[in-house]
Amino acid sequence: MKALLTVLSRLHEGFQSPIIVVLHVHPTESGYLAEHLGERCGLPVKEALDKEPAQAGVVYVAPPGYHLLVEREETLALSADEPVRFARPSIDVLFESAAHVWSWRLIGVILSGANSDGAYGISQIRKFGGLTIAQDPTTAEYPVMPQSAVDTASVAKILSPEEIGGFLGGMNCSTK
Repeated sequence: MKALLTVLSRLHEGFQSPIIVVLHVHPTESGYLAEHLGERCGLPVKEALDKEPAQAGVVYVAPPGYHLLVEREETLALSADEPVRFARPSIDVLFESAAHVWSWRLIGVILSGANSDGAYGISQIRKFGGLTIAQDPTTAEYPVMPQSAVDTASVAKILSPEEIGGFLGGMNCSTK
């Protein structure tokens, strides 16, 4: 959570892309995560709703217990399908669906985490021409997730959370 807060703190009003966050939390934490991030972030934060259009400058948080996907019309979709690599929501599910929709316009970021979820998704983003970023594992509280992404050889940039936030915050384009 610390790495995510560091990245989000460097993004400000006028950010020109939706930000979609998947965190592995207990299903009883519904609503808490969006509220917690919203209190510490300069952008509006909300729990994603099924069939909701993805709007620029809004941080969408996957609700606990549901996969979050991006659909062709750039809307968000929730799914109660089986966990993927023991995770629901799954980063891989989000990244793969987003790569199909946004291709080269997508930036995928993997931060600190205790399993390999997201590594496959990062490779899909790269395959579809998107930009891939992983937290430098040496700066991660839990290095397994960013290291797994790096090990795919699909990560274009390996940065600290401060550098990731600065990089994303410095972008002034319509990249999603």
